[in-house]
Amino acid sequence: MNILAIGEFLIDLTQVGVNENDVPLYAANPGGAPANVAVAASRLGAQTGFIGAVGNDSFGRYLQKVLRENGVNAEGLLTVSDPTTLAVVSVTEEGERDFRFMRGADAQLTQEQVSAQQIAEAQVLHFGSVSLTAEPERSATLRAVEYAKQQGILVSYDPNYRQPLWQSEEEAKKWMRHPLEQVDIIKLSDEEMELLTDCTTPEECSKVLTEKGIRLVLITLGAKGVFYSFEGKTGLVPGVKTTIADTNGAGDTFLGALLCCLTKKRNRPLDDLSCEKLEEMLAYANRAAALTCSRSGAIPAMPYQNELD
Repeated sequence: MNILAIGEFLIDLTQVGVNENDVPLYAANPGGAPANVAVAASRLGAQTGFIGAVGNDSFGRYLQKVLRENGVNAEGLLTVSDPTTLAVVSVTEEGERDFRFMRGADAQLTQEQVSAQQIAEAQVLHFGSVSLTAEPERSATLRAVEYAKQQGILVSYDPNYRQPLWQSEEEAKKWMRHPLEQVDIIKLSDEEMELLTDCTTPEECSKVLTEKGIRLVLITLGAKGVFYSFEGKTGLVPGVKTTIADTNGAGDTFLGALLCCLTKKRNRPLDDLSCEKLEEMLAYANRAAALTCSRSGAIPAMPYQNELD
């Protein structure tokens, strides 16, 4: 397996417009950042798997179907008694998102339910910070990361900040920073730099993260593109112009595309990787993210390999 993701899989109730009485209308899209990454990479040709929990309800059964239809190994997707988690995603006229969560099954994943064998068979283990917002999922995720590191498997981290899930910004900083020294690849937005490092520029932020042992630092800058720091070198790969329909899932598509590129033809994804080759991969990932932005929804908007080829 190329990429194994662990964390939340949920329903994004995404606003798609209003009716004749100006009442908001919502579509029940599959979502959750780690699952998004697994699906994005799978659609682009990687072998991926997912570990998480959904409810024993119609939404949970739908999410199981989504993984199967997108070629993601769902052996690690558990069904629990809590209802499937919902994220209500309202979208502004500019395409920006506002999240409100109805937390349920995803937070109930336990350490005992995480398969060490699945982790050991992967090239990359990917997780996000939503998994760190509540127990028992927090301990399950951190244990999976620790085990992956012990096995020499690359660890990928997206500290995607969702303010409603944290009791305070101080709590968020504490737990979002907690796993940094076990991470090999990190993707964060410009909004998350200060939360992670107390820095406000990509150069300063990447220096702090590199000093913690993170080999590849990626900071997405919206339409400007992505800043990277790798093996002592930094650079900026420009974004791709597109008409914005919905930015939901764009960052996950970007990371899924990059991890796909890194793992499909490389047994040790970061070894002997030149900055020139990395920039080619980042340009590909930017194109994938731009396509996602041009369409509505997270997983439904993600491109397939033939669309980028």
